[in-house]
Amino acid sequence: MYCVETIHLNHRFSAQSKVLNDICLQVATGSIYGFLGPNGAGKTTTLRLLLGLIQKQQGEVLFFDQPFQQHRLAILAKIGSLIETPSLYGHLTAKENLQIMQRIYQCKKERIDYVLQSVGLPDTANKKVSQFSLGMKQRLSIAVALLHQPRLLILDEPTNGLDPNGIIEMRDLLKKLNEEEGISVIISSHLLAETEKLVTHVGIISKGNMVFQGKLKDLINKQYQSSRLVLSTNNNERANSLAQSLEMLGKVYNERITLPLPPPETIAALNRLLVENGIDVYEMSTVKKDLETIFIELINQ
Repeated sequence: MYCVETIHLNHRFSAQSKVLNDICLQVATGSIYGFLGPNGAGKTTTLRLLLGLIQKQQGEVLFFDQPFQQHRLAILAKIGSLIETPSLYGHLTAKENLQIMQRIYQCKKERIDYVLQSVGLPDTANKKVSQFSLGMKQRLSIAVALLHQPRLLILDEPTNGLDPNGIIEMRDLLKKLNEEEGISVIISSHLLAETEKLVTHVGIISKGNMVFQGKLKDLINKQYQSSRLVLSTNNNERANSLAQSLEMLGKVYNERITLPLPPPETIAALNRLLVENGIDVYEMSTVKKDLETIFIELINQ
């Protein structure tokens, strides 16, 4: 089951400016979905369309298998969000900010202390928000989003401007909310290296087009498929022929053999085979692309 699904979502800001092209998000219930792409790719526009902050032009938006337009209020009651910068009253305390939202959401007052505890701000309830660091403001904004016990959090670049420690704290908080409270999370970001430590699923958008969507392990498999085993021997043509006997199809180029990266046991078998046939192995190494490189290739294709 998907907590969020879009069907052929398209959007233009003008006749000449198409910012989203046939976006089909599929966010599994219970997942942490990393919505990734460079700045200007269409991430924020997509999230604003999901929440009805921009009028939808073409396509369908479903939450929990229900169309958003027909069930808007009921769906929004199940969603907490943080889009772009936190919207907080700096002259009020953390608790006063939450009291305002508690009256709007009409939820129990006891939720205020609970969400402050949940986001790691239990000792700052009476501190003016203007005195908060950016990381504390982000946490308080998530506390606001949690007040009405949502089933889904939608967060747009929640680690923007945070120092490394703040990023780690935000990551730990979102994992905790997902694992302990069962809250699904959509988090947009342009930072794959950080997001891959948090998410279970990934969608990558570039220039308004979805270029990848799947489980994080599917993206890691793309990394594996692009990896290579490199050999250098005293007889590369003969060594390449022996590799083919193990169903490894390589190419000899520039005094090296390049092969698709096989499982470790196959590498060991190849090494034994070469030695048994009197081939001197000068080099045997793996060349792997990191996920950042895969990400860059996807958004530039």
